[in-house]
Amino acid sequence: MSAAYIIRRLLLMIPTFLGVTLMVFAITRFVPGGPVERALQEAQSMADGEGGEASSGGNELRAGALSKDQIQMLNEYYGFDKPVLVSYALWLKKLVVLDLGDSTRWYEPVWQTIARVLPVSTFYGLVSMLLAYLICIPLGIIKAIKHRTTLDSLSSILIFIGYAIPGFIVAVLLMSCFSFYLEWFPSGGFISDEFEDLGVFAKVIDLFYHATLPLIAYTIGSFAVMTMLMKNSLMDNLAADYVRTAMAKGFPFRTAVFRHALRNSLIPLATHFGSNISFFIGGSFLIEQIFDIDGFGLLGFESIVERDYPVVMGILAISCVLQLLGNLLSDICVASVDPRVQFE
Repeated sequence: MSAAYIIRRLLLMIPTFLGVTLMVFAITRFVPGGPVERALQEAQSMADGEGGEASSGGNELRAGALSKDQIQMLNEYYGFDKPVLVSYALWLKKLVVLDLGDSTRWYEPVWQTIARVLPVSTFYGLVSMLLAYLICIPLGIIKAIKHRTTLDSLSSILIFIGYAIPGFIVAVLLMSCFSFYLEWFPSGGFISDEFEDLGVFAKVIDLFYHATLPLIAYTIGSFAVMTMLMKNSLMDNLAADYVRTAMAKGFPFRTAVFRHALRNSLIPLATHFGSNISFFIGGSFLIEQIFDIDGFGLLGFESIVERDYPVVMGILAISCVLQLLGNLLSDICVASVDPRVQFE
């Protein structure tokens, strides 16, 4: 893979990023229920709750209500007093210097809000993806070698049952069985309350003790796709002429599998690897909600519900960059695994 190709791909990321973020930014300006509308509703609720009455002159609004000048100030504060393109240009200008603005819900910089949940989601994303590859690749190889045996059939049944059940349903079943009924694992949380008082080894044990059930829920859905992809790819390569030629020359079957067929069989998984980067921090808000995990997915969902648009745009910017870099990484992985692929 040439350096010119990588530079060209990096440059093409710029218009793609601008198109995605501009579209979502425009949607946030026209969707009802934004921060200004929510402020008006809260002010009206306060006025109704306090039972405010108009003054004798009738020139003042009820207690807690907002005047037109106050509404204009809110629009200026949230940037809704300018056209969409102007507001987007101002947001983009701040983004260039890594300023994502302030959260309208937490009243703190968006970077602080994201940084609070990023380590949690990164841990679950990295570990779950690592477990998926460490389990699915060997299992796919075994299924390809033991094709149409009892082991292949039973494992396929279990794999597709796990694939058919959504991850959040698995999370509920795991929590009901192993947390509430058997009480083997905690029902939620990322760490224990006394985590800071533990030693290094005890901290690692405590971390994975809390993470066991969520990790199973995270990874179970990807088992079927990756395992069957590995199996089918390896079976196609085992039936190829170059593998037959190697075995005809006297190479043992194991050598033909691991030295010749396996590397080419990893190409489909290599193309899938880059797209998994966005899952590092994306997570699943349903699984995070069930296990009470303060992660990236739950933050994104709550930000959309609460109309916290600076956080929404911050999450979108990070996710978009990771997805674009992941696509480039997929090409690099393919070129590394298959020398015949040349990106120019």
